Amino acid sequence: MKIAVAGASGRAGSCITAELANRGHHVTGIARNPEKIAKLPNVTAVKGDANARAELAGLWAGHDVAISSIHFLQSDVETLIGAAKDSGVSRYLVVGGAGSLEVAPGVRLVTTPSFPPQYKAEAEKGAAFLDRLRQERDLNWTFLSPSALFVPGERTGKFRLGRDQLLVDSSGKSWISFEDFAVALADEIERPAHLRQRFTVGY
Repeated sequence: MKIAVAGASGRAGSCITAELANRGHHVTGIARNPEKIAKLPNVTAVKGDANARAELAGLWAGHDVAISSIHFLQSDVETLIGAAKDSGVSRYLVVGGAGSLEVAPGVRLVTTPSFPPQYKAEAEKGAAFLDRLRQERDLNWTFLSPSALFVPGERTGKFRLGRDQLLVDSSGKSWISFEDFAVALADEIERPAHLRQRFTVGY
């Protein structure tokens, strides 16, 4: 497939770009500083601004799938959704956050007392992004939330998938590596199972 990744130089974006390229997909990596995108086979690095709707729509046009891997505080939901719709891509996937996941029925992680205050604004904007996507009727979207800890690690290919509830392992830890998150996202692109839905991945 032809897949465009906005934010391809970031930690999650770079792993997603590499995973897709290694699977033989043709990836257009988009970043404000494209020289920071790893030089890999099947990857074309281009300069682009995710806050410029027409520019981003033009870069996404002609692709089968568009992916947003951008911090929520550094982007605008209406700009990104508008660009995805204007581009005509068949699918739009978003690298989400864990803050909107539920730790109890109707209780989001970001609202709990133990949630780190330095991440709260980003998490709240991510939750608002998801809520906005759920109102969208003209876009084939998918929002993938990582677990609470989203960290560099290994590509194991062994993880669990969930829907709206935070995944926690047997020791009480909620975590996923950037590398395995990328595997889960690539799997979803190749074998769609969460159209117009949010899902999550964790160990």
